[in-house]
Amino acid sequence: MLDNLTTEIRSFYSLQDLSDSVKEQINQYKTLAEEYSQWLGSFIRDLESTYGKEEWFKNMQALQRLPKKPARKEEKKKGGKEKTALTEWVLLKGIMLSASEQGEVEILFDAIEEINKKVEQLSRVGEAVEDLERLALGKEIIYVTYVHDGVPEKIVLRHKKDGETLEKFKFATDFSVLKEI
Repeated sequence: MLDNLTTEIRSFYSLQDLSDSVKEQINQYKTLAEEYSQWLGSFIRDLESTYGKEEWFKNMQALQRLPKKPARKEEKKKGGKEKTALTEWVLLKGIMLSASEQGEVEILFDAIEEINKKVEQLSRVGEAVEDLERLALGKEIIYVTYVHDGVPEKIVLRHKKDGETLEKFKFATDFSVLKEI
């Protein structure tokens, strides 16, 4: 499954390694989105017999047909200006809780939406890496990459020193001693 690390610095020793990593992440996210979509579809089919005529269920079915659009969590009351949440949520020390089937449908929509955003971001990174490959920067470059929420956001280009890989740590110190008279 996907790593839980949200922010990291990774070094890639070739653009091919970076490109392969991005493609692997895209495939993982697409697989996860497909799993969640199947779960959501199955869950909605199961709920149809019980809640098929209720307004919240009809709204959720409509949203399922439009997976690229953001899931609406609020709807206007008929004839009124107030907005009401589709699902009852309770805040408990920074975590939202729901005990309803509507809540489960909502979090599935939210997860699929976020995963699709990640796939789009990673696809743009993949295109940028392809552009870098066309520049032919050479084989003596290390790509030190800042990865935030699973998406490379910044890359520092470093030259390898004397054909060796970059040293991870270097410790140097000087001592000074006072001479007493």
